Amino acid sequence: MLTLSPEQTALLNELEPVAAGLLDKHLSTAKEWFPHEIVPWGRGRDFAPGEQWNPDEVDIDPAVRSSLFVNLLTEDNLPYYFRTIETMFGADSAWGTWVRRWTAEEGRHSIVLRDYLTVTRLVDPVALERARMAQVESGQVPSPDYATDGIVYVTLQELATRIAHHNTGKLLDDPAGYEVMKRMAADENRHHLFYRDLGTAALEIDPSAMVIAIERQVREFEMPGTGIVDFETHAHAIARIGIYDFSVHHDSVLVPVIIRQWGIDQLEGLSPEAEEARTKLFKRMERIARAGRRFATRRDEDRASLAVTAEPALVAAR
Repeated sequence: MLTLSPEQTALLNELEPVAAGLLDKHLSTAKEWFPHEIVPWGRGRDFAPGEQWNPDEVDIDPAVRSSLFVNLLTEDNLPYYFRTIETMFGADSAWGTWVRRWTAEEGRHSIVLRDYLTVTRLVDPVALERARMAQVESGQVPSPDYATDGIVYVTLQELATRIAHHNTGKLLDDPAGYEVMKRMAADENRHHLFYRDLGTAALEIDPSAMVIAIERQVREFEMPGTGIVDFETHAHAIARIGIYDFSVHHDSVLVPVIIRQWGIDQLEGLSPEAEEARTKLFKRMERIARAGRRFATRRDEDRASLAVTAEPALVAAR
């Protein structure tokens, strides 16, 4: 449960003008788009009542299908993200305006992705709807305990989501699907920039509290789909195909934000507790990097093994 101590409340009050400026910047760069214009409606047809979905109807890697499934169910949990973020920032001033704008933009993602998946029949619509019901009924979302942790978490999570959307789109052999994922990823990137720059300002105000929060959030980080049915199975498939794994998390999220943007390694004047947290943070990041390298090695070995196993069959087929 979010705890707003007097220090955390003071931090948010001091950050409010920064949030207002970042909101203005966001609104000046946000691009209006319409889900109905990019969904390939002409490829759709009716689903008869009780009709069984055929997974072989569309040729797609099951891991890409898993990613689409998880991406959509993550977007479906928007009511709980809104509740968490509004509780953290408040409903008034620039904070409330930002939260409502963010919610409106995020709402397009579930609309466009569900329409695309239904039209193209890439995912079983019955399984998808049942999973949506289970996901929304459970209401599971990461809920940081402090405002500083919340700023750190959404910064990392929005970037991670952008990367997952973008990498999924690249693996879709379909221009319409790529466009859907590209539009969603572009929104997520602008959301990330808002939170990243907010984090930069927070580091200038209270660097020690932010460093402690960063270490805690890197240590405890979870993608927002953890409440999804069979999430671990889907997450493994997503990692196996390289959409999002330890290496992506380290190289494309943690290093760019924590080192290059926030310059945690260059901060001076930290409290003893924050210094200890920074040391733990760098050790944690190195462990994540090593785990990524080990996973990538195993993945390459598995692919090589599959290629060797498949070769005799290819020869026989010729």
